[in-house]
Amino acid sequence: MADLIFKGIHKRYGAGLDVIRDVNLTIKQSEFCVFVGPSGCGKSTLLRMVAGLEDISSGELLLGDVRMNEKPPTERGVAMVFQSYALYPHMTVYDNMAFGLKILKTSTDTVDKKVREAARILQLEPLLKRLPKELSGGQRQRVAIGRAIVRQPQIFLFDEPLSNLDAALRVQTRLEIAKLHTDIGTSSMIYVTHDQVEAMTLADKIVLLNAGHAVTEDGSIAQIGTPLELYHHPVNRFVAGFIGSPAMNFLPARVHEIGAHGVTLVLPDGTQLTAEVAGNDLLRGAPASFGIRPEHLSINDAGQLKGRVRHVEHMGELSYLYVDLPGLAVPLVVKQAGTFSGQAGGPIRLAAPAANAHLFDANGRARRRLPSAALG
Repeated sequence: MADLIFKGIHKRYGAGLDVIRDVNLTIKQSEFCVFVGPSGCGKSTLLRMVAGLEDISSGELLLGDVRMNEKPPTERGVAMVFQSYALYPHMTVYDNMAFGLKILKTSTDTVDKKVREAARILQLEPLLKRLPKELSGGQRQRVAIGRAIVRQPQIFLFDEPLSNLDAALRVQTRLEIAKLHTDIGTSSMIYVTHDQVEAMTLADKIVLLNAGHAVTEDGSIAQIGTPLELYHHPVNRFVAGFIGSPAMNFLPARVHEIGAHGVTLVLPDGTQLTAEVAGNDLLRGAPASFGIRPEHLSINDAGQLKGRVRHVEHMGELSYLYVDLPGLAVPLVVKQAGTFSGQAGGPIRLAAPAANAHLFDANGRARRRLPSAALG
């Protein structure tokens, strides 16, 4: 087992269509790494380059100290689970899982041992004699995962494996994949999704790809870090808006004052808000965005923000308020307890704590938060 290392990986189609630009990344042995980002950002292309299904235009892909660029898929020590399951309809569950090993002329006893062990891990033992058409979507996906497990790869590759499942099955299968990572232990896992909830709940490390939407060093990666690092310390507005559900609220503003305890901004209607961030090179009057997550806004009669409730969504344990502010085209989202009893149409005042606020400059870059600022 070894680390997977991306050195300046680049993918170009034709004369000038750059899909992946200058990816530099290390995925450690046994790490669960999630590639996430909007449609078209190149996350599946990057995964397929690891699998050997796409050529690398430039750069190096290393597994430990072994260069993988020219190695065929069968020699890379990877196993891929596709979105579409890709099961053979005329084969039983057992035969689907055993097929790859039989192609490699593995002994019958070894095939049987590996298939039955994978079936035990994935709770497929009662289904081994069934055909794919006799299985639910979640069961088919587990068979596809089992087919990967029996190969005992160094790296598991998952390409949006839950996108064809309904909501309940997505949660269940997500838990099974997380448990699989714990049970397998030594293999790395790379998981592609556009769903940031999957990324937050599964990943040891998130690689957020940007498709040109964010301020970066001319590369495809917007930010790399743990889920909580991306959530609490986004490096730019794109990351802040992508990670978190509901998304962070952004208010257009201008820099008003810069002090030792943060930066004070003024909104279009004259309201002043403070963010506990460093403002060392900001200029007074410069355009900026004030960012605040829905759970950090609170109803407070002395709050700085005065608005009117447009709509209330009661979710049971939680309620989401959509609040119109003067001069703001998009309503603020406010997360409240499910016991909230207010009605749409009424006035409301909200507090936006400086310790939980973010500030993004005119280029979308996040300002460094002061050491005293809260994390959550």
